[in-house]
Amino acid sequence: MLKKMGEAVARVARKVNETVESGSDTLDLAECKLVSFPIGIYKVLRNVTDQIHLITLANNELKSLTSKFMTTFCQLRELRLEGNFLHRLPNEVSTLQHLKAIDLSRNQFRDFPEQLTTLPALETINLEENDIVAGLISTKQVCQAVMLMIEEVRSSRPQEDVPVEKLATMPALRSVNLRFNPLSPEVRVIAPPLIKFDMLVSPEGARPPPP
Repeated sequence: MLKKMGEAVARVARKVNETVESGSDTLDLAECKLVSFPIGIYKVLRNVTDQIHLITLANNELKSLTSKFMTTFCQLRELRLEGNFLHRLPNEVSTLQHLKAIDLSRNQFRDFPEQLTTLPALETINLEENDIVAGLISTKQVCQAVMLMIEEVRSSRPQEDVPVEKLATMPALRSVNLRFNPLSPEVRVIAPPLIKFDMLVSPEGARPPPP
């Protein structure tokens, strides 16, 4: 056990040093048996954080990410977190104003991480193989959005936030992958007039292929 832990620590140190020495825009810490993001990495990378555009922490054992991670690597274009135990994102994910793609597949999200709707550059959201039952998109919410827009026109009063509307107004969004989530039947209904991106879902009852 101690030998394996030592090997994992050495692997992380080697990969971090490679990023610093090569001036790479990528930090690859996939499959390093991480249960949290090592605090010491912030100090080692303090002079190069702005140049890091891709971080992969795939296939580790992460249960959460801190606000410091998000604010430190605020220049990210891509964040790969698939294959962990994440169930939420910190609110500070909103600082990732340049993020184009995030992979949260094979985690433990039960709710759609609504903070992502604040990211103007985000193009793809991958939430495949999570535990999302009732996501941001449903027939009821689509109807609410339409009714609220009608009421706004009639009464000229401010319109309340509706989750489906937040997704629909994201300027760069192209794809939301919700395959292999236990979605309610309503979530499977796509409303083209309000939703201009691709929403990927599996047939009801479908199961992911074995790893």
